[in-house]
Amino acid sequence: MTTAMEQLKEMVDVNTIIGDPVETADGSTIMTVSRVRFGYAAGGSDYQTAYEAAHELPFGGGSGGGVSITPVAFLIVGKDGIRLHHMNEGAHLLEKLMDMAPDAVSRISDVFRQEETY
Repeated sequence: MTTAMEQLKEMVDVNTIIGDPVETADGSTIMTVSRVRFGYAAGGSDYQTAYEAAHELPFGGGSGGGVSITPVAFLIVGKDGIRLHHMNEGAHLLEKLMDMAPDAVSRISDVFRQEETY
């Protein structure tokens, strides 16, 4: 059981969640962001058959584990700033609003500046 948990720990680290950076020709850096799920179960039992004495109980056991890694977004760092591009665009409304916020604030500032000049 300890060996299996150590192997899962090696598989699931920060480099699994945030992928290795890839630099593009225009100087941007792209990193994959993944959702990582893992599970592990183990069980065992001592049992007695009709032919064995009580002090010689055989042991039966098993364990299993699994890992699911799903890419969910790309983090793009470039000259224009940092962007998060989701694989499923419709599922992340809050992030889209946060991406739009700087542009909205600058447009509102421009409107107030124009009113001051009149």
